[in-house]
Amino acid sequence: MNIKYFSDTDTALVEFSGRKIAETKEINENIYIDWDASGKLVAMTIEHARQQASLPSLSFEQIEKEMTNTGKPLQRTRPVARR
Repeated sequence: MNIKYFSDTDTALVEFSGRKIAETKEINENIYIDWDASGKLVAMTIEHARQQASLPSLSFEQIEKEMTNTGKPLQRTRPVARR
């Protein structure tokens, strides 16, 4: 994944893959999503990015599956209440 910010136009481009864009959908007047021919996400363009997103505080965190001390994946034993 690549994130590019063009300060001259205040536009952010988030590229999820290098696949060829087949279709672009307008989410609103400032956000566009690009899809490939098989419907997989390719990129997202955010115009007026400083107003739309908090660019200065951008961060990335990868969350791994939690393991128990036995090396087995942690599993929930009861459902979580939804609000």
